[in-house]
Amino acid sequence: MAKGDFGIRVVNNRGEAVRVGDATLTPQSQAVVLRWPNGGLVWNRPVAVRVEQGEDVRQIPILDVTRLVQVGLWVFWIILVFRTAGRLRRQRRG
Repeated sequence: MAKGDFGIRVVNNRGEAVRVGDATLTPQSQAVVLRWPNGGLVWNRPVAVRVEQGEDVRQIPILDVTRLVQVGLWVFWIILVFRTAGRLRRQRRG
């Protein structure tokens, strides 16, 4: 994306591998990149840890609790706004 473009991209990243005993651990993350003419926003989140132990390779997913809480708060806020708006309409009518 050139500077000044609008756009959204999802980028998967791998961190630096770390050796622990006979295993190699590689963190993986995902970034959502939003761009607009005078700036942008990047939201990174953990996705998994890749574990290599000899011939065995496993992906251990990471539960992003922070994201779950954020989504829950947004849902709560939206419900609250609609309920409040409904009450205000009913009060004005009658």
